Amino acid sequence: MKSKSLSTVTCHVISAYGNTASNVIHACRAGGERVVGLVDARWNSALKQSRSQLATGVAKNADAVHQVLQKYTLQGLTLTSGGAQGVVNQIVKLADAGVMTVAHNVDRFEDKTGVNVLSSVAQVALPGALALSNLAQQIEQKSATLANRVAGERVVKVVAKRSRSVVRKTRPVVKAVARPVKKTAEKAAGAVVAA
Repeated sequence: MKSKSLSTVTCHVISAYGNTASNVIHACRAGGERVVGLVDARWNSALKQSRSQLATGVAKNADAVHQVLQKYTLQGLTLTSGGAQGVVNQIVKLADAGVMTVAHNVDRFEDKTGVNVLSSVAQVALPGALALSNLAQQIEQKSATLANRVAGERVVKVVAKRSRSVVRKTRPVVKAVARPVKKTAEKAAGAVVAA
């Protein structure tokens, strides 16, 4: 039963590293949004300065292209960070399930055999796991602080709009026509033999 405490500590470490990865993903997304905001501000000031030298159509086209690029960049940030977060969540979930399964199997094995070698090994490994757990918790806290610093107060918060789903016209349902099933050669031969 000592493997339970080791498995609990191991799950805590996995969770702490999952949270750290989430913080890094948040920091990357916030940093990307900040860069987009800075590029947007620079673009607008440059366009404002040179607007008098540009034809009306050129200025409108440049502004339209810039808005499209900004939109796709923000959507890309949203999609990639969301996908990365989904992967991290799945990995943490699977790792937790694996640790708990191994702990359960160790307990079952020890109950059936009466040999407690694995519990003894778990008891010896527990102090090292606790030290690793404390370190993982510190790393998680530092990464949260870093993510908050990167995000700052002036983060562009734009949620990517989902594309409108395609609405298909309903088609009339074709009713199946019952057709008689033809007898196969084997069934026909079996009927002849039976007669």
